[in-house]
Amino acid sequence: NYDGLQTTLIVYNPNDTYSADCEYLFAFEDWWPLTFMETYPLLTEPNPTAGLFDTPPGMLINGANANLTGPIDFVAGNTYRIRLVSMSSFPLFEFTIDDHELQIIEVDGVATKPYNTNVVRLAPAERTSVLVTAKKTTTLNYQYHVTMFGDFLPAIPGVFPSTYNGSVVYDTDAPFFKVETIATGFLDELAIESLDDEPALVPDHHIYLNATSGFHEDGSTFESFNQVTYKHPLVPSILSALTTGDMATSPITYGPDTNTHVLKYGEIIEMLLWSPTNLPHPIHLHGHAFQIIEKGFTNDTTGQYRNQVPATNAPLKRDTIFIPGEEYAIVRFRANNPGLWSLHCHITWHSGMGLIMLFASAPEMMQESVQVPEGVLEQCRLQGILTSGNAAGNNGGFNYAAAPNDPYLLVEDPLSN
Repeated sequence: NYDGLQTTLIVYNPNDTYSADCEYLFAFEDWWPLTFMETYPLLTEPNPTAGLFDTPPGMLINGANANLTGPIDFVAGNTYRIRLVSMSSFPLFEFTIDDHELQIIEVDGVATKPYNTNVVRLAPAERTSVLVTAKKTTTLNYQYHVTMFGDFLPAIPGVFPSTYNGSVVYDTDAPFFKVETIATGFLDELAIESLDDEPALVPDHHIYLNATSGFHEDGSTFESFNQVTYKHPLVPSILSALTTGDMATSPITYGPDTNTHVLKYGEIIEMLLWSPTNLPHPIHLHGHAFQIIEKGFTNDTTGQYRNQVPATNAPLKRDTIFIPGEEYAIVRFRANNPGLWSLHCHITWHSGMGLIMLFASAPEMMQESVQVPEGVLEQCRLQGILTSGNAAGNNGGFNYAAAPNDPYLLVEDPLSN
């Protein structure tokens, strides 16, 4: 990847409900000629002098140029598990196989009830497994298609959006099945059910999170939750949770610019994720999977386009949800995993511009069970990173003066007048 090495990690469940004769993996990436740090000034500086898309991205499949993607072999009558992983920094990806049904069985590591579709769309960080049953005859070969796109990005003829085609081979001498159009479309996440049959959780705690852009006084642009742009504290937040005793249950311990919410063990959290601008956000939660309860449009004042999970369904659980611009989603999760967990947009540009916040889940339980290896602490010390105290590096009391504390973002550009 343009910003360094990344790869997939597959954890196999020995008691998996679903079985297959063989499996294939497709990991999708966009490859930009510029690193994020080279792009950052174009994103944040007032009146940038160059276009962000002067050098458009290419596509990688399993770490290689998508043009070099090879065929996959099907044996008549066999069942194949195809794992689809988006390691994208920005665009969306779609995967489809001509004249073959894709049966979704897993989303973001959580097993689902079988759900049939002809195309899977993935936002950054989303993962899906599908079962595909091969044809009973070998008289035709087929194509699979991977499309990189995003209507929130400018179109570049011949470059973006782009589709790459690979072969599904039954018989090397057989002709190919012909199609006029390639399947495309959203997945209805409110119709997909989790396999565990857990009904919709009843919330104990409601959190409103407005994912929006804003400005500093100099006109520079940043992203935020509730107008707070994330900044790293002087002490890593997990170390603050472990070293500040009873103060670990106070959000201010972690610093104002971490936007930390402290959660009680076992409570049910409902988040209203709000995207009022034209920017989309694939919101990713570490350490938990949430139920998707509702989706809709931020400008819908009548509720006409409010879509809720059916009352009889076991809501889909996943850890990433794509929220298009000017839309919202309501999700719920149980805070049953003590730790310091990040909630952030998985578009690299947006998270790098500050669209991150933290959940401190049951910090008092962390202090009883979490042990940081001495080697990790030594690495911090070698880099000049403090290893104890609150966000300002102070132990005891309420002295947070040295902690990062930027002002709330301005809604209007101060340089626009």
